[in-house]
This record gives sequence, C-alpha cells and structure tokens, in this order.
Amino acid sequence: MQAAVQTSNPGLVALNQWCKRVGLAPITAWRFRKRGWLRTVNIAGRIYITDQAIREFTRRAEAGEFARDHKVPAPPNRERYF
Repeated sequence: MQAAVQTSNPGLVALNQWCKRVGLAPITAWRFRKRGWLRTVNIAGRIYITDQAIREFTRRAEAGEFARDHKVPAPPNRERYF
C-alpha cells in the first residue's frame, strides 16, 4: 500500500496568504523583500515564505530592528513671511 502524498508543505505559506493573515499590504511585503528584511522562496513562479523566515522576521520586528525615528517637521520660519 502506498503512503498518501502530501499536497501542501506545512513549512511553506503563500506570501499573499501570509500578508492577509498579518494585515500587510502586498506592496509593503514587496518592499520588505527588496530590502532583504523578508526572505522568500520562488517555486514555479509563486512566492512563498517559510516558517523559519516568518519567525526570523517576527523576532527582528519585535526587537525594533526595522523601526525608524519619527521626524516631526520644524515649525515654519515666520520671519520669511513678514
């Protein structure tokens, strides 16, 4: 008797499904991939993310590695206008 063939790999998640699950816009995921913050795998033209990459990304995000300082605009120089 043959063993059942596993049709889905529990270690891989489609990137678009992961984005929906965490509330991330696809363009943001693309930017994260471009910057090297999110590692993905291309299988037959479809983009997947591994469980390990998800854990690594989450760990780095929780540590504040991707955070930037908020820049508050300076008040306008009123002397120029009068």
